[in-house]
Amino acid sequence: MTDAVSPGGTDDQRSTPSSPANSAPELRASDADRERVAEVLRDALAEGRLDMEEFEERLDATYRARTYAQLAPITQDLPAAGAVPPPVVSLAKEPEESGSWRQRIVGGDGSSSWAVAVMSGFQRKGRWTAPKRFNCFAFWGGGEIDLREASFADREIEINCIAIMGGVNVIVPPGVEVVVRGIGIMGGFDHTEEGVPPEPGAPRVVITGFAFWGGVGVERKLTRADRLRLKELRRQEKLDRKAARRELHASFREEVGEAHRSMLEGHRDLLRERQEEQRELQRERREARREERDRRRGGY
Repeated sequence: MTDAVSPGGTDDQRSTPSSPANSAPELRASDADRERVAEVLRDALAEGRLDMEEFEERLDATYRARTYAQLAPITQDLPAAGAVPPPVVSLAKEPEESGSWRQRIVGGDGSSSWAVAVMSGFQRKGRWTAPKRFNCFAFWGGGEIDLREASFADREIEINCIAIMGGVNVIVPPGVEVVVRGIGIMGGFDHTEEGVPPEPGAPRVVITGFAFWGGVGVERKLTRADRLRLKELRRQEKLDRKAARRELHASFREEVGEAHRSMLEGHRDLLRERQEEQRELQRERREARREERDRRRGGY
């Protein structure tokens, strides 16, 4: 005859509030626990699993978390560090690992090949494919061409800029070779980024065109994700230095305490020796006085 099983029997009984499994989430999380979660988030950002807004929200929640119960939901939809995710077929171009240029040179015609700004402005930024030749025109206006997160249709692309009483700003990522061949009349082209050694396999950006009472600028900048990653790296280095200083101070205090204890023990030993010497001297004086009294009594 089997025993009756209540609706919450067997398996449910193993997860009662008194069991360690349910009490663990209420435990306080340490700085090391929060750093492990932050590392998983940084990996997810680099792999494209999180965009920048999601990464910042989750990172903020990580450093505000106080218990395991608050930390667990932050990475529950992300693979654990070192785990191999199942293969996924994607129809979109995936984000590129930092420093790998071969996969960013994708060929094709490019997603945009021209732009015009007449008393207005234009932008080409984010994830887009720069064509072999991009033509842009700015008259009493301005434009921005941002290649930091762009793919490239070829190893060498040309950006042809016509700026008349206006301006165009070209932003390139670190590692890209820049060549400026534009002509300026009462205007100019920025040549400051020319001559910077390129990274192996990086594309070349050739900037041509004409500027009249206007200008074409060239800037080299990190992406927001790279800046945040660098900031996190510096913050981690700062934490490591603080931990090293705390360890050094703790070791120094321990050494000072041990030296102080040794000094006190040596002082006590010295006091005991002096007290023993004084007692011995007093005994010798008493013996001398006793012998003197006995000698005088014997003389009478």
